[in-house]
Amino acid sequence: MDMNVDHYAILGLESGEKGAELIEEEIIKAYKKKALKLHPDKNPGDTEAAANFQRLVSSYEILRDEKARKLFDDLLKVRRQQQRCDLQRDAKRQRMVSDLEARERAAFAPDPAAKDRQEEDRITRKLAEEIARIRAMHANKGVPTASVPKKENRRVEKESVGGAEQGVDMERMLKVTWEQVGEDYTAERLRKLFSRFGEVEDVVIKSKKKKGSAVVVMATKDAAVALTRTMTGDLSNPLLVIPLQPVAAPVAPAAQKSDAPDRLNNLVGTGYQSFEDAVLKKLAQGTGVVCVSQLSQDIAKKKLWV
Repeated sequence: MDMNVDHYAILGLESGEKGAELIEEEIIKAYKKKALKLHPDKNPGDTEAAANFQRLVSSYEILRDEKARKLFDDLLKVRRQQQRCDLQRDAKRQRMVSDLEARERAAFAPDPAAKDRQEEDRITRKLAEEIARIRAMHANKGVPTASVPKKENRRVEKESVGGAEQGVDMERMLKVTWEQVGEDYTAERLRKLFSRFGEVEDVVIKSKKKKGSAVVVMATKDAAVALTRTMTGDLSNPLLVIPLQPVAAPVAPAAQKSDAPDRLNNLVGTGYQSFEDAVLKKLAQGTGVVCVSQLSQDIAKKKLWV
């Protein structure tokens, strides 16, 4: 006998917990109703009629037997419990798979904060280049170029383009960032705060939902250096001030070679030459009697003195 057969279903009855609650009269009634349809005499042309009717009789006999029916109900109960466990295990496994896939997607997904920082750095560089270009354009606005030859004009244009990139001293430019909490910073407010340390040439604001930033151009390098060390802004919303380019350390001048010994040598040589000239002049004039040996001694003493 096939153990997977549902005897309640063969009789046309509801299986499961409700089937276990059926009384014997309901089972007999269902059998008689089903037997009228499946009896071979009612289905003379059906070759499977005898087998179907025999299956109906076997299921009816099992359900009529009290012990066999109880065992069959217990088997159905165990199968239902096993089915529920399988469903729960499948659901748990599905949740685990979904969580694992979600973690994998999060691990390989790009970091939004890093992407925002890269975008901010890119825009800051572009902004600095545009400021340099505009300032270089204004600086070269009044220079006459009508009398410059074509070749020279092309050379000047190249130099102008190169100078535009370096038109603004990067050491005077400061990058300012703050969190978007409390009272926000405007260009006018930043200009007022930074002007305490010196003249502010320009302030450009670039704000985001979570973080604000700006580029401040000071008139002098000293003011920019002082700001990076002391400017904190409002305590409820502090500022982070860093230079776009650190100030280069001053190069110490090379030590100059002292020319004191050379000057001393020149002085010594001049004095000795003057002494010899004076002695020779006396000899030529014949003033007094001068002994040659005495003259030699005087010259020797002069050399030793020098």
